[in-house]
Amino acid sequence: MLLAIDVGNTNMVYGIYEGETLTHSFRMMTDANRTSDEIGLLVWEYFQRFGLETGDVEDVIIASVVPQIMHTLTNAILKYCGKAPLVVDDQVDPGLSYGVESDEHLGADRSVACVAAMEKYGAPLVVVDFGTATTVDAVSRHGTYLGGCITAGVAISIDALFQKAAMLPRVELARPDTVLSGTAVGQIQAGAVLGYIGAMEYLIRQAKAEMGEPGARVVATGGLARMIADNTEMIDVVDSQLILDGLRILYQRWKGEN
Repeated sequence: MLLAIDVGNTNMVYGIYEGETLTHSFRMMTDANRTSDEIGLLVWEYFQRFGLETGDVEDVIIASVVPQIMHTLTNAILKYCGKAPLVVDDQVDPGLSYGVESDEHLGADRSVACVAAMEKYGAPLVVVDFGTATTVDAVSRHGTYLGGCITAGVAISIDALFQKAAMLPRVELARPDTVLSGTAVGQIQAGAVLGYIGAMEYLIRQAKAEMGEPGARVVATGGLARMIADNTEMIDVVDSQLILDGLRILYQRWKGEN
């Protein structure tokens, strides 16, 4: 049994694998103020709910974009699963080759998503992650990372509008029927949601043009991927477990080399 953990800015997503099959998954809020016991007990309770034992976990692999929580999370896994977790970019190299000049490494979640998308769907690819931040990444037909871009997620945009404009209400993330509306709620939804979809379509088109790959497959993941994909023809595949699958793929490669 493999436990894969995707630590994002908002949530930590846990996936339990038997071989190549994701049998169970759960998520908890990413909170650096939690103790290792609080995290460990929550993991233990989920395992109990699934009729599983944490002691049956053979290995744990983590991709994280939140350094502040890693000490506590690692201690929780050690204490409640009895395993020292493997961490992407520390013990496990994603093996993503770079075709763009940069002194920086791609975030672990993004490199894992690119690796998974190549393994599952082939290349060339545009990989879009609709998370707290929205990221767009391009991979050549030869499996080389060509660069990407980052923008604020639509939820952040709406929250910022609510916080900075005293007269505007907080609204539900939903696609309105029209751009023109007579209500504040409808107008905010039109600007935020429809405007966001339009922005994503532009970024995807531009990425394909700069890659020289107009037929590149677009793979989307993240919490809002389905809502966006249902309202544009630019996204080919929605894969909610892309990063978890990427962690499983990287673990299997690492295990084969060690």
